[in-house]
Amino acid sequence: MGIGFIERWRDRHGEAAAGPSPEQDQDSMAELLSECELLRELADDAGLRLADDVPSLTALDQLLPTWRDSPGTAEWLGNDAGLYLGTVVFRTVPGTRWRLARDGTPVIVLPDARELDVTAFGRSWAEQGFPQLSAVYLEAADS
Repeated sequence: MGIGFIERWRDRHGEAAAGPSPEQDQDSMAELLSECELLRELADDAGLRLADDVPSLTALDQLLPTWRDSPGTAEWLGNDAGLYLGTVVFRTVPGTRWRLARDGTPVIVLPDARELDVTAFGRSWAEQGFPQLSAVYLEAADS
C-alpha cells in the first residue's frame, strides 16, 4: 500500500540509511544509560556523590530506603539503580558490553558471555533491599 506523501518524500530524499545499532556504538549507549537522573538526585540529597565506581555502589547500599514509601518512586529508582550498577560494571570490568534484549531491556554482557538484567537487580534492591548492588557487582567482576 503506497502512502502518497511518504512516496513523494522518498522520491525527493531517497531511502533512509540505517545508522549503527546501539550495540555497535557502546560508548554512546553507555553514556545514555549512565544518566540515572532520579538516583543521582537522591544520592545528592543524601550528600553522596556518585563517581561511577564500586565505593559508590557500597554507599548506595547504606542509604536509608525512604523511597519505599512511594511505589512509583521505588520502581523508577530501581530502574535507575540497575542502570547505574550496569554503568559501574561496564566501566570497571574489562570486556563487558551493553546489549538490548528482545524486549528492549538493557542488559550487561560479561566477558564470559553471562548476561545480567541489571534493571531487575536494581528494582529488587529498591523494593526489598536485596541483593545489594555491591554484591551483584562483585559477582559480575569475578567472571
